Amino acid sequence: MSHRSDLRQRRAALESEWSRLVPRLRTAGPAPSGADALRHEVTESWARSLSSVDPGRDSAPVTDGGTVAHRWANSPLREPVDDLADELRGVADDAGFVTAVTDESGTILWTCGGRTMRHRAERVNFAPGGWWHEQAMGTNALSLALRTGRPSSVFSAEHLVTALHGWVCYCAPVHGPDGRVLGVLDMSTTWDRSNPLAMSTVRSLVSAIEARLHAEPPRRTRGTPDQVRLTCLGAEQARCDGRPLRVRPRQLEILTLLALEPDGFPPERLREALYGERPVSASTFKAEISHLRRALGGGIATRRYALTTPVSCDAVDVLRALENGDVETALRLYRGPLLPRSAAPGIEEWRTRLEVAVREAVLASTRPEHALRYGERAPYDAEVHEHALRMLGRGDTRRAIAAGRLSTALRD
Repeated sequence: MSHRSDLRQRRAALESEWSRLVPRLRTAGPAPSGADALRHEVTESWARSLSSVDPGRDSAPVTDGGTVAHRWANSPLREPVDDLADELRGVADDAGFVTAVTDESGTILWTCGGRTMRHRAERVNFAPGGWWHEQAMGTNALSLALRTGRPSSVFSAEHLVTALHGWVCYCAPVHGPDGRVLGVLDMSTTWDRSNPLAMSTVRSLVSAIEARLHAEPPRRTRGTPDQVRLTCLGAEQARCDGRPLRVRPRQLEILTLLALEPDGFPPERLREALYGERPVSASTFKAEISHLRRALGGGIATRRYALTTPVSCDAVDVLRALENGDVETALRLYRGPLLPRSAAPGIEEWRTRLEVAVREAVLASTRPEHALRYGERAPYDAEVHEHALRMLGRGDTRRAIAAGRLSTALRD
């Protein structure tokens, strides 16, 4: 049976239980037992919610007239979410999700996602200003995560409100350094796109947000940018304080190499990493360094070229995750080859090192979802698909995905 068929059967069973139990709960009857398709926490939430929520409502109520910019500007979650915004948008776009961040009251403060999914979400006010607390919108993943302080998912007719029966939501709370729940991160999509890997993605993203909340704020040097973020895996982009950093492709290569090698380069070695044996004058090379130094407000040491200002980099984050044995995070961040259009020898060397490191970590992992996720970007890597099949149990419907990929790889 296909994954889609399994989801369709599960949805039908939940709709049947909803139709049987909700009317009884609305008349203040006891929470019925024997509902095989339902979790106990869902029926308990239904019973609590029905005192304040009409299951027939069409959208979430609005907080503060829908204007929450001031709340977001003052939220402790804003800066860490801004740091990860490109990654959050990339995950949402790739998977067909809409992603939301709330405050501790369950009010949505920030969202991202593709245009189609955002428009669908806006119909139920899954948008900034929407209030998704249990007493406002009944049983949903956001309200359960806020209530329990634990990750939660809610599928189709597990939602109390019928307007949400076409959705599946994955959510996890974000805890501050003092352990207090500051809000939640939620990823939602249509029920037929339910994915067993989505919850692990949400957990990883929340961990990244919490790590930034716990980190000591970087010391600022007068004249240097507050935050430079370099995205160089499957992309070529640098941002300073959330705005594009105006640098040429060669300067982006320099910034990437300096981020990957924090001890820096002697001038001649950096020149060789950029140009190889091409006859490039010293003045041309120094001009590139000078332009990048000005863009960073200084930021590069003179005699031995090394960064003197904080630069976060997705490639460095992947390497750090692999060093910590966190394959899940490494795969989530590894969105493609390093600076894919670059032909600089130093970049090509690092590109290969990263590709090999991620692949070997996947082959060493005992979790089949790692091989499945990596296999999406490596359709012709038969060894990876074989590894996924070995890890998946006989009854696992995901075997069909791995087997199909393996067949294609062997045929081609």
